[in-house]
Amino acid sequence: MIIAVDGPAASGKGTIARALARHYGLPHLDTGLLYRAVAATVLREELDPSSEADAVSSCSFEDYLLDDPWLRTDDVGKAASIVSAHPLVRLALLQRQKKFAHQPGGAVLDGRDIGTVIAPDAEVKLFVKATPMIRAQRRHLELRKAGLHTSLDKVLADIRARDDRDSRRSEAPMVQAPDAALLDTSFLSIDAATQRAIALVEAKVQRRGAAG
Repeated sequence: MIIAVDGPAASGKGTIARALARHYGLPHLDTGLLYRAVAATVLREELDPSSEADAVSSCSFEDYLLDDPWLRTDDVGKAASIVSAHPLVRLALLQRQKKFAHQPGGAVLDGRDIGTVIAPDAEVKLFVKATPMIRAQRRHLELRKAGLHTSLDKVLADIRARDDRDSRRSEAPMVQAPDAALLDTSFLSIDAATQRAIALVEAKVQRRGAAG
């Protein structure tokens, strides 16, 4: 079973995807880390994230880089949003993601275009969202816990800018797949959001079973 979990930054999709992977015993891939790895490589090499050539040259990274804590920082996240808009970068990482999704037994993937581009044949698709302010508050709290101090207004502005880039890019924009179930986590606890996600998956599986 392939479970595709899409949605904007700080919507809770990563937390939900990891919980679903544990619940169903499936491998999990945070595809955003692939773009963060490209961005981190660009930054370390002092290249330009807005240059498609520079970004493409940074796509051949080793898997161990995905475990680097630096990938989770806000600076790398901003650069990742920029490099992910380059069509050739998305093409370079496409097969890596498709191979993970279609491994024997299935997988859970979260990102921006899993249900529309990477695994349009996924048995279950979820689109996780939350209001920009709620997401900004979540990210602001994460940054403060990490010892990084910035204003909530700046975090909100960054969230809105990232949403705009992700939804307006020409290649694989962030959109809800027509057959994806919508999950709004704005006013849900982590446990409640996880239980709701499991319920949505179960409902989809039961519908497929009845149809089959």
